[in-house]
Amino acid sequence: MKSEGTLNASGFVIQGFSEIPDLQMLLFGIFLILYIMIICGNLTIVVLIWKTIHLHTPMYIFLINLSFIDIASISNILPKLLSMLCTKIMTISFTGCITQMYVFLSLCNTEILLLAAMAYDRYVAICQPLHYFALMSLQQCARFSFVSWFLGGLAPAGHTVLVSKLNFCLSNNINHFFCDINPILQIACTDTSVFNMINYIEGPLIGITAFMLTLISYVFIINAILEIKSTKGQHKAFSTCTAHLTCVIIFYGTILCMYIRPKSKFSPKLDKYFSLLYIVFVPMLNPIIYSLKNEDIRKVLIKTKNILIWHAQASCQIVLKH
Repeated sequence: MKSEGTLNASGFVIQGFSEIPDLQMLLFGIFLILYIMIICGNLTIVVLIWKTIHLHTPMYIFLINLSFIDIASISNILPKLLSMLCTKIMTISFTGCITQMYVFLSLCNTEILLLAAMAYDRYVAICQPLHYFALMSLQQCARFSFVSWFLGGLAPAGHTVLVSKLNFCLSNNINHFFCDINPILQIACTDTSVFNMINYIEGPLIGITAFMLTLISYVFIINAILEIKSTKGQHKAFSTCTAHLTCVIIFYGTILCMYIRPKSKFSPKLDKYFSLLYIVFVPMLNPIIYSLKNEDIRKVLIKTKNILIWHAQASCQIVLKH
C-alpha cells in the first residue's frame, strides 16, 4: 500500500485520452485551436464592452464577469492537458490536482450564481422597467458580482479540504483528463460515504437554489411578455433575454449530463465527453451566442469591423503612394 505521504510526493497520473493513443497529436492541435478561439472570443467581448460607454450597464457588466469565468475555467484545465498531450508526461502533483479541482468547482458555482443574477436583471428590466435603475444600479450589480465570486469560491472549500485528507492507497491513476471530484473519489481507499452524503446535500444547494431563482425569474418574464398586446413589442422584449436564456439552457444541460445521471449510466469514457461539453464548448459558445443574439454587441462588432477595414484601406493607400 502507498502511504499518503508517498502519494503526496508522487502525485497523480492523468489517463486523459489514452484509449486513443494514435490521435494524441491531433487532439493537441484541436484543443490548442479551441483554446485560442475561446480566449480571443471572450477577450473580444470584454474589450468591446469596456471600450463602449453605452454598454456600461448591469447586463453587460455581468457578461464581462461571465467571460472572465470562461477564460479562467478553460485556462485552469487546457494548458495542463495540452502539455500532457505534447510531452506525453501524464503526471500532476498532489497540490496541483487539488488546486485544479477547487478552481474548477469554484468557477462552476460562480457561473451558476452569475446566471441567476443575470436572470434577475432581465426580470427587473422587463417586469419593472420604471424601477430598473433603482433596483439594478451599477453598485447593486457590483454587489451581485462580488457575492457570486465570494460564495462560488467558498462553497467548494470544505470539499477541497476533505479530499486533501483522503488516502489514495488503491491507485494514483485518475481516469479523466483533469482532476474532477468524482474520478478522485473513485481511487480513494478511505471510506467516502460521509463525504458523499455531504457532497450530495451541500453540493447541489447552490445549484438548485440558483436554478429555482432563474426559473422563477423567467416565469415572471414570460408572463409579462405574453401580456404585451403587440407582436412587435413581445419580440422586442423577448429579444433582450434570448442570449442569456440560450446560455442558461446550454449550461444547465451540460451540468445535468455531467453530474445528474443514474449511477448505472456513469462511465469514465462518457464522463470525459460530457465534461468536454462544459469545459470547452460552453466557453466557446457563450461569446458566439451573445454576438449573434444581442443586437447592441452585434452593432458594436459591425462598427468595429468597419473601422478596422477603413484603417486597413487607408494604410494600403499610404503604402501605394510611397
